[in-house]
Amino acid sequence: MSGQITGSARCALCPHGCVLAPSQTGRCLARANQGGTVLPLSYGAYSAIALDPIEKKPLYHFCPGKKVLSIGGYGCNMHCAFCQNDAISQQPPPADAGMITPAQLASAAKNATPNIGVAFTYNEPCVGFEFVRDAAMAVRAAGLKTVLVTNGFLNSRPWQELVGLMDACNIDLKSFREQGYRDLGGALRPVKENIAYAVAHTHVEVTTLAVPNFADDESDMRAQAAWLASLNADTPLHITRYFPRYHFSAPATDMATLRRLAGVASQYLTYVYLGNC
Repeated sequence: MSGQITGSARCALCPHGCVLAPSQTGRCLARANQGGTVLPLSYGAYSAIALDPIEKKPLYHFCPGKKVLSIGGYGCNMHCAFCQNDAISQQPPPADAGMITPAQLASAAKNATPNIGVAFTYNEPCVGFEFVRDAAMAVRAAGLKTVLVTNGFLNSRPWQELVGLMDACNIDLKSFREQGYRDLGGALRPVKENIAYAVAHTHVEVTTLAVPNFADDESDMRAQAAWLASLNADTPLHITRYFPRYHFSAPATDMATLRRLAGVASQYLTYVYLGNC
């Protein structure tokens, strides 16, 4: 999805709106100007395929107890210093990456047992928009379900197209402060707008990683939970424990903090869960 500007190409996928010279790669490390059009660097490149419990996404209120064939790619349009999957999300697709077509993925999902469908996960799947879109259509045509695990940092047009192809989404809400999102290379407003749209159109569960001194403030959690409740108080919220990763060395979130945050969120939301504990 792109538009040309004086010989370069602007990526219209996410709010960054990267303007790329010929062959230049965007901030996500997964898309480039190829002949005047911004396209994924490697359509169908995958970093991992595994049959996971649906609760690992995490989705607790969507087909509980079932398994889903999970596929990850490469790249991300945000650059969190505490990234939990930096080996794939902060890297471009390697030359020797595994490759799969939408039809092959749908067939693999059909043949995997027991399995409800496909989850696009591990890295930020939306940077591979074209593959996720095509694969989701193939998986649904095979009579299976589709799941998107995402940071939700996308422009409204592609977001609405993907949500229309998904049976469930887990969306990361990384901070409830605009400055927090700027520190991560993103923006809060489009994520909130996209969560609101998804809640109105499919099954949604939200995850917040309780990073010390970044996303562990009780007043922020109160505002976040109240806002989610204004959309639908039955939207499950997963407050997950941070562990040191990538460029972030702060100690793991202490359990007392997690319990306090859960207590605050539970004043507004029906379902609040702790994860990574």
